[in-house]
Amino acid sequence: MISDAHEGLKQAIKTVLGGTAWQRCRVHFMRNLLARVPQSLREPVAAIVRTIFAQPDHASALAQLQQVADGLRQRLPAAAALLEEAAEDILAHKHFPDEHRRQLHSTNPLERLNKEIKRRSNVVGIFPNVRALVRLVGAVLLEPDDEWTVAERRYFSAESMARLTAPTEATSTQGLLMAIA
Repeated sequence: MISDAHEGLKQAIKTVLGGTAWQRCRVHFMRNLLARVPQSLREPVAAIVRTIFAQPDHASALAQLQQVADGLRQRLPAAAALLEEAAEDILAHKHFPDEHRRQLHSTNPLERLNKEIKRRSNVVGIFPNVRALVRLVGAVLLEPDDEWTVAERRYFSAESMARLTAPTEATSTQGLLMAIA
């Protein structure tokens, strides 16, 4: 599950989707982090923090995060503290296969879809009944579903999804999910 760090959302995810891995949206996190940094330092700090996400695996990303936090601690203690607090939340996607990580680190695809639903709803203006609204939203949601079904490039390929559900000698899916949670 991917979201910002809103406590109500986090609690709802934990209650309703117990055992589900949670990833803090990287875009929202960067906004939160940069709000604790003076305007003149935001660009360089953002560039340094992005080095964390460029790491190839969870262990090296965590090591880079610690190094960045150590470098920020003296001049920007609030930013360093937030970075350390959110370490596992922002790096949860690193526990998944490489081909999934790009889709899992942010809520941007969902936000784009919601924006399109809002745009089309605003064009219509007033719906005569709930069924008309459901029909419009359903039509908007069918478009990406159709694209993912027939397109060469899918959001998640069947092969990459199979890697999540097929147990290997080293780890099982349950073990992977336990490590993330």
